[in-house]
Amino acid sequence: MQTLRYYFKKAKEEKWAIGHFNFSTADQLKAIVGGASEMKAPVMVATSEGEADFVGYDQAVALVSSYQKEGCAVWLNADHHKSFESAKKAIDAGYDTVLIDSSRLNFDENILMTSQVVGYAREKNTELLVEGELGYLKGESQVQEAVEISPADYTQPEQAADFVSRTGADRLAVVFGNIHGVVTEQEEKLDIEHLKKIVSVVPETVLVLHGASGLSDKDVADAIAAGISNVHINTELRVAYHNALHSELDKEPSQTTPYKFLAPSQDAMKELVKKKLKLFGSVDKI
Repeated sequence: MQTLRYYFKKAKEEKWAIGHFNFSTADQLKAIVGGASEMKAPVMVATSEGEADFVGYDQAVALVSSYQKEGCAVWLNADHHKSFESAKKAIDAGYDTVLIDSSRLNFDENILMTSQVVGYAREKNTELLVEGELGYLKGESQVQEAVEISPADYTQPEQAADFVSRTGADRLAVVFGNIHGVVTEQEEKLDIEHLKKIVSVVPETVLVLHGASGLSDKDVADAIAAGISNVHINTELRVAYHNALHSELDKEPSQTTPYKFLAPSQDAMKELVKKKLKLFGSVDKI
C-alpha cells in the first residue's frame, strides 16, 4: 500500500482531495472504510479529543489497523487535538497523523506549540504527518442556526508562509469563509479568491478545508480546483447516522438487537461517504 504522503502528492498534482471523516463507534468506521473501499478511494478517518476519549486511543488504532492489514487505503488522524499532551498521546498510541490545533493562541504561541508537536512526531516516526491550523474557525460540529463569519478570522496569506516555514507542518488547515457544523438560518459561502492568495504563498503545502458539512457542492469543488487537497466532513455524517437511527427506532420501538437497528444508520453513512468521495474526485485513485 502506498503512503498517505504519496496520495497527498498525487492529489495536489491532479487537483482532487482526500476525504476525511470522523467516527466515534466501530460501525461508523466500518461504514466509512466500506464506502471508500467500494469507491477505490484513499481515505482518512479521525477521532477528535472527545471521540478518542470515547472510543479509546489504543482501540481506535487497533480498529483502523485491522482494515489496513486487509489492504484498505485508510489512515487514522487525531483531529483537533489542542494540547501537546493530547497530541503526544495520539502519536504514542500509533496514530498515522495528527492535527495540533493551537489556532486559539496568538501567532507566535501557535507556532511554538505546532513546532513542538512536529518535533516530537519526527522523532517517533518520520512518516507521521502533522497538520497545523491558522485562522479562527468558528462553530461547532452540530446543527446551528447561524454562525458569525468575518474576514478578520480568515487565514492571512503573509502569516501562512511564515507559519509553514517555521513549524515544518505537512498540512495547513485554513479559514476562508468555512465554519464547523451546519447552519440553518444563513448561507455558508467560501471566499475562493482569498483561498487562492493563500495557495500562492504556500504552493507546496497540503491545504485542508475543515467544516465542509453544509457547503454547496460547487463551493467544495471550486475550493479543490483552487488548491484544497483534504476535505473534512463530520456533522453531515452525524446527522445522517442520527436520522436513520431515529427513523428505525420509531419504526420498530421494541427492537433491542443493536446490529439490526444500527444497520440503517451504517448504510446511510456509507452512502453519504460515497457521494462525498465522488465530489472530491478521489474515486478510482487506488
